Amino acid sequence: MNRHEIKTTRRARRKLGGRKGILGVPARPRLTVYRSLDHMYAQIIDDLKGHILASASSRDKGFAATGDKTAIAKAIGKTLAERASKVGVSAVVFDRNGYRFHGRIKALADAAREAGLKF
Repeated sequence: MNRHEIKTTRRARRKLGGRKGILGVPARPRLTVYRSLDHMYAQIIDDLKGHILASASSRDKGFAATGDKTAIAKAIGKTLAERASKVGVSAVVFDRNGYRFHGRIKALADAAREAGLKF
């Protein structure tokens, strides 16, 4: 196994362990995050219906945030919180998807909290 395979295997194990206690219900849907090397994606999901209620990413059409990756993550968090309030979501359960709560993940979560999401 090379270094990349080890890294992704470890994240997959953390992801499964963390998802055991997280379930997005209509009252508190799940906010999940995914980060690649270049982009970041966030979705608010109702797991019981299997529907995506709101989403935001750095690849959205018209997304114009500039700066470093952390600044872009903050913009995504703010955008997602605004879109969530439009569909009537005010409280979520945060699913960090196996990533450490640090850096871009923390920046997105803090920006979403500042924009009005509760978790």
